Amino acid sequence: MRILITMPWGHRLGGAEAMLQTVLDGAQASSHELELVFFGAGPWPAELREAGFRIEVLEAGRLRDLHRWGATVARLARTFRRRQPDLILNWSAKTQLYGAPAAVLAGMSDRVVWWQHAIQARHWIDRCATALPAVAIGCSSETVARAQRQLSPSRRTFVVAPGTRSPNGAVQQAPLDLPADVPIVGLVGRMEPWKGQDRMLGAQALLLERGHRIHTVMVGGDAYGISPEYARSLPGLIERLGLADDATMTGQVPDAGPYIERMDILVNASDCEPFGIVLLEGMARGVAVVAVDAGGPAEIIESGRTGVLSRSGEPEALADALEPLLASPALRHMLGEAGRERYAAEFTDVAMRERFFRQIDAVVGGGRRAGRGAPVTAGELVG
Repeated sequence: MRILITMPWGHRLGGAEAMLQTVLDGAQASSHELELVFFGAGPWPAELREAGFRIEVLEAGRLRDLHRWGATVARLARTFRRRQPDLILNWSAKTQLYGAPAAVLAGMSDRVVWWQHAIQARHWIDRCATALPAVAIGCSSETVARAQRQLSPSRRTFVVAPGTRSPNGAVQQAPLDLPADVPIVGLVGRMEPWKGQDRMLGAQALLLERGHRIHTVMVGGDAYGISPEYARSLPGLIERLGLADDATMTGQVPDAGPYIERMDILVNASDCEPFGIVLLEGMARGVAVVAVDAGGPAEIIESGRTGVLSRSGEPEALADALEPLLASPALRHMLGEAGRERYAAEFTDVAMRERFFRQIDAVVGGGRRAGRGAPVTAGELVG
C-alpha cells in the first residue's frame, strides 16, 4: 500500500512529530510504502530524504493567505495525480485543510484520512478540517476521539495510542551537577504555559514549606519561538520562590532520554494533555511518573499501581500527588517497575506500529468495500 503523508512543517516540535517518526522508523519492514509532503522546509525532510524516503517540500505559507493556499492546493493535487497513493494521510488538522481539497481536485476524496492530535475545543481549524471529506479521523487517545466526535458532520474515528522506542545499550546519563541527597523531580517539554512548568515550581515551593526538599530539572526550551515570554519568565519565578539552588533549566536538548535517567520522578504537569509520550519515556526507564488525571495520561496510568494521577494541574494538587513518593523511595521503585512492565506490554514502538498499520489497513479496506456498496467493518473503527 502506498501512503502519502502531508506534514505542516519541517521540524520535530513535539509528540505528533515523535509519533510519526516512530511509524517511519519501522515502515520499511512493513508492506507499506510511505512518502511525505512537507508544507515547509527544515532539517526533518532532509533527514528523511537521506534515510531513503521520497520527500517533497511545498512552501505553503500561512493559511490566511488565500492566494498561496489555493496555489498550494493545486500543486498538491498534481502531486496526488502523479503519485497515485492508496491513502492520503493528513497528519494534522492544518494539513487536512490543504490535503482534502487537493484530493477532491485529484478525484481521490475517498482516500483521505487525517489525524487529530489535540483535544479539540471547537477551534475554527478543527471545525473546518472536520467538514472536509475524510474516510476516517485517527486519534491518539480515547479522550481526543471523544472530543472529536462532538463536531459535525459526524466522521468515523479510530484510536492508535503512541509508543516509543525501548532504551537500549548502556545507560547514558546527562552531565548535570545535581545534589545526591534529595529526590530529583523532572519535567520534559517545550516551555509553554499549558505545559505547566510554573505550576510545578509552585508545587515545589509548597513541598518545601511542608518539609520536603527536592531538586527540579526542567528539560526543554522555547523551541522555535512558540512562547518566548513564558520561557523568559521562569528564571524570575524561580528566584521569587526562593528555589535558585533547587532548580535546573537545561534549555533545548536533542534527546531527553539521558536527562530522564537522572530523575527519581517524572512529572507531566499539563492539564488536558492529549496523550503524553514523555510519560512512556519515563516508564520505559523505570522512573515513577506523575500526571494530571485528565486526557491521555489517565488512559496510560493506573493511579497507585503504575504511577500517580493528580486531581488537577494546580500547584497544591501536584504537591499532594508528589508527597507520598517523596516520603517513600520504596513506593517510587514499586511504581517505576510496574510502569516499566506496562510500557513493555503495550507502548513499545513495535506495538504502536502494529496498531497503526492494522488500523490503516482496516480503514482502506473498509473504504473500498463501502465504495462497492458493502458495509464498512474496519476493525476497531467507531462512529
